[in-house]
Amino acid sequence: MTLPDDLAQAIDEYVQAQEAPPALTTVVQAALREYLRERGYLRTYRPLKIRPVGRSGRSDVSVNHDLYLTGMKK
Repeated sequence: MTLPDDLAQAIDEYVQAQEAPPALTTVVQAALREYLRERGYLRTYRPLKIRPVGRSGRSDVSVNHDLYLTGMKK
């Protein structure tokens, strides 16, 4: 991919102005995501939200969840 001189210079200036300069790939991906999202071609990312449904009555589920899920602990 080639960039016009003015765009390449603006990107270089942006990257250098950052406290922790991002990689060019990161900047281009972020710009493309924003551009495509604004035009309806890319859905907004929503992280998975898991909410508790109720109480199990057990005090060790956060520690032994795998055992409960496999049915090995009763």
